[in-house]
Amino acid sequence: MAAGHLEGLTVAFIGSGTMASGITQALLRADEVKPEQVIASDPLLEQRETIRARYGVRVTSDNVSAAKEADVVVLAIKPQVSPVVLPELRGSIRPEALVFSIVAGLPIAAISKGLGHPAVVRVMPNTPAQIGEGMSVWTAAPAVTEAQRDQARVILQVMGLEMFVKEEDALDMATAVSGTGPTYVFLLMEALVDAAVHLGFSRREALLLVIQTVLGSAKFAQQSHLHLAELRNMVTSPGGTSAEAIYQMEKGSLRTVLSKAVYAAYQKSQLLGKRAQEVKEVPLKVKNEK
Repeated sequence: MAAGHLEGLTVAFIGSGTMASGITQALLRADEVKPEQVIASDPLLEQRETIRARYGVRVTSDNVSAAKEADVVVLAIKPQVSPVVLPELRGSIRPEALVFSIVAGLPIAAISKGLGHPAVVRVMPNTPAQIGEGMSVWTAAPAVTEAQRDQARVILQVMGLEMFVKEEDALDMATAVSGTGPTYVFLLMEALVDAAVHLGFSRREALLLVIQTVLGSAKFAQQSHLHLAELRNMVTSPGGTSAEAIYQMEKGSLRTVLSKAVYAAYQKSQLLGKRAQEVKEVPLKVKNEK
């Protein structure tokens, strides 16, 4: 892992929701930053106090002041509020600073135009990044320097594995596969737990069986380097239980349903990006809070 590229730098999070909190935790756990190097900006007092108590970082409700002080500005806002937040930050980001965006669907061109800032990295992370087991797909604007790419990689690598892509369109595809992917896995796990309970296991026993089975299967696939079809064939004896189960899943068009779900998520990601560039919102007024 690259080390030391964030030493002495200030990282500001614009938006301090679940993913921003997870990245903060991962950076602190890896000792890539100290609490005093992090500023978390959020309009909600309760969220700011939670972040402050949990990580000991600085907090504020003022996005502009946070951005002005930062060497790395992490955009962790919802796409629908970007038409308000980006113009608010315009002119506040240091010329040498890196913008690290995890805003779903919002293209680099829109971010750069809204902020008036060319050095933008766009990332599609996923939920397991919060425990350092994520899969992040990212790309960078031409103005991003190699030093700034190193800064981005430090953040990405504490989140888990990372994959750089040259074409930005691949991020919408990644959104549908790895970004939304945990949803598919959790739904499958939930269905397996329900099925196990139906057979007679307690819900606690069923959950243990399913979680360990999924975890072990994923690790086995990762370490074996075999094609997934080969792995499936390894546990599918002719006329056996696996063969019967697979027959029922194929009969129910599981592959087709999954393919349609992934494509629907891909289309939704593109739509969210378009809407984020079109919709104008009235900014929420934040009361003066101490």
